[in-house]
Amino acid sequence: MNNVETVKNIYDAFGRGDVAAILEKLSPDVRWEVWKDNRAQKAGVPWMQSRSGREGAAEFFKTLATHLEFKNIEVPCIMEGSNKVVAEFVVEAVVRTSGARVGDEELHLWTFGEDGKVSHFRHYTDTAKHIEAAGL
Repeated sequence: MNNVETVKNIYDAFGRGDVAAILEKLSPDVRWEVWKDNRAQKAGVPWMQSRSGREGAAEFFKTLATHLEFKNIEVPCIMEGSNKVVAEFVVEAVVRTSGARVGDEELHLWTFGEDGKVSHFRHYTDTAKHIEAAGL
């Protein structure tokens, strides 16, 4: 399976709510949302926090399910170069606690190790939208 197929499988699993299938595609020491400077992380947006390892990624998906109800997700384009895959991700969700809607067009950067597992993942998103949706 190549890296693009792996990313497609991850999004398919996300759509089914199959977190276990996603975690199988990740390196045991995956870096998740690790940034030097991220406004949403500084503001405390729960679903945008840095995490590490499969346990951290699992916590990310648990946090998503706790805070957001997804109304629509689309992946209209996936691009590959070297050991990286970029996916255009269009999302519409509702924050469960406030009813606030958040819609965004994001880029997801997936970096792969030599073993074919995801070693690093980042959202490139409008952090102001997420800060506002989180009520921060």
